[in-house]
Amino acid sequence: MPISLNKLKVKILGIETQHEHIVFMRDDCHVCTSEGFQALTRLKLYNGSNSLVASLNVVTNKSLLEEGEIGLSNSAAESLYVKDGEIIELTHLPPINSLSHVRSKVYGNKLDSKQMNAIVEDIVKENYSNVHLAAFITACVGKNMDIDEIVYLTKAMINTGKKISWWSDIVVDKHCVGGLPGNRTTPIVVAISAAAGLLIPKTSSRAITSPAGTADTMETMAPVNLSRERIKSVVKKEGGCIVWGSIAELSPADEILIRVERALDLDSEGQLIASVLSKKVAVGSTHIVIDIPVGKTAKVRTEDQAERLKYYFKVVGKSVGLKVKVLITDGEQPVGRGIGPSLEAIDVLSVLKNENTAPLDLRKRSIEIAGALLELCSRTGNGEGPDMAEDFINSKKAYNKFLSICKAQGGFKEPEYGKFNKVIYSGKAGTVKEINNRKLAMVAKLAGAPQDSSAGVYFDSPLGKKVRKGDCLFTIYAESQGELDYACGYLDSLDGNNIISIT
Repeated sequence: MPISLNKLKVKILGIETQHEHIVFMRDDCHVCTSEGFQALTRLKLYNGSNSLVASLNVVTNKSLLEEGEIGLSNSAAESLYVKDGEIIELTHLPPINSLSHVRSKVYGNKLDSKQMNAIVEDIVKENYSNVHLAAFITACVGKNMDIDEIVYLTKAMINTGKKISWWSDIVVDKHCVGGLPGNRTTPIVVAISAAAGLLIPKTSSRAITSPAGTADTMETMAPVNLSRERIKSVVKKEGGCIVWGSIAELSPADEILIRVERALDLDSEGQLIASVLSKKVAVGSTHIVIDIPVGKTAKVRTEDQAERLKYYFKVVGKSVGLKVKVLITDGEQPVGRGIGPSLEAIDVLSVLKNENTAPLDLRKRSIEIAGALLELCSRTGNGEGPDMAEDFINSKKAYNKFLSICKAQGGFKEPEYGKFNKVIYSGKAGTVKEINNRKLAMVAKLAGAPQDSSAGVYFDSPLGKKVRKGDCLFTIYAESQGELDYACGYLDSLDGNNIISIT
C-alpha cells in the first residue's frame, strides 16, 4: 500500500454500473483539487486489505455529497466490502505500463509473449477501464492477430486463472463457435458422452451477442452457478456437468473481455480461439471437438474463414496440450426450433426423450458431434461414433443421465414458454429459400431473450419447406406485452419479409 494516502468517508449512492467501478467526488473536494483529479481519472481505493481500481465522476451538484464524502457505485462498494460512513483511502492509480502495448497493437504492431502476459495480467487485476478493454478488443478484431499472438494470448489467459485437475487421462469437451440461432447441442452431447462413460466437465458462457448461451439454457432446467469444488463433486458422481464457467474463476480474463465484446457486438477471431481453448485447458480437458457452422448470416460466413479457424484451433490447441477435432457444419439456418433459453431447453428435452416430434436437425447435429468425441477418444472405430451416440438416445440412457446431472447440480425443473406470444404468418405461398439468421436472432433478443428466459422465437419454417399463404413461419414469445410489441415493431420496420425468403 502507498505510504501517502487520502482519506474520505463513504456514501453508497445506489447507482448500478454493472462491472465498471465508479466513484463520485465533488468538484470542490479538497482531495480533488489538491491531487488534480479530473473526470475519468483512474483511482486506487483501499479498505484495509481490500482494494480496487475505479473511474472518477466529478459532481457539481453539492447536494449529492457532503464535504469529505466520496460516492461509490453499487459494484464499487460491493467489491471493496465497505459500508456507508466508513473511511476509505485512495490515491492515483500508478501508471499502467501495459497500455503502451495496447497502443502498439492499435497501430498494427505484433505483440510478443511478455507484452501479452502484461496486458492480460492488468485485465485480470481490473486495472483497465471499459475504454481500455474496448481498445484492446478492437485492435485484435479481424485478421489483426497472427498465430503466434493467439498462442501468447491463450497461454496468458490460462496462466492468470485457476485450473481443475481430474483423475482421468482423457477429459472431453465440445464447443460451437456460434452465430446460429438455436443449435443447443451441448446438453445433448454431454448427456451422451457421460452415459458412455467419458468424463465431460462442461463449463459454458452466457450469451455474448446471441439470444441464449448454453449456461442460459441450462439454467432454465438446473442451477449452473457452481463453485470449483461443487463442479468436481458433480462430475465425480455423474461423469459430467453443464455449468457457468465464470463462477469457477477458470479464465477470469475471458469473462471480462466477453463483457465488453457483448457491448461492442464484436467477436475477435483470435480472442475467440483464445477464449475457447483457455477455458478448455483450465477445466482440465484433453480432447475437444469444435463445431464451426458456415452460412451467409452465421458468424463464420465462408468456407475459407472456416478452414482458417480450423487451422488455428488445431495449431493453438496443440501448443497448449489439447487434441482437437474440428467439424465444419451447415450454418444456413437455425438448428432446432427454439431460439431463446427456455425454448432451446424444450428442444433439448424433446431430443433426449426421443420424441417423434423432436427437431430432427438438432438430433442429427448432436449425434454427429457426440460421435466425433467418441471416435476422438477411441471409444469406437472411425465412422462408428454416430451410431453409438444414437443408441444412447434411442435407449433413453442419455436422457436419464441428463436428469441425474441436473439433480446433482441442484435439481431439475421444466422450462416454460413466455406468457405472451404472437404468430407470424406467411404472406404468400411458396418454398422457403433463404433465412436471415441474424435478423431472426434480433427478433428473439428484442422479445427479451436471454435476460427473460422464456422469451424468444419458436421457428417453424426451415429451408425447403413448402408453405401456403397464412401458414405459421414462427411464433414470438415474451414475458410482457411491451417486449412483445417491441419485437413486433422491429418486424414491422423491415422492408418486406427479409427474414424468411419464400419463392
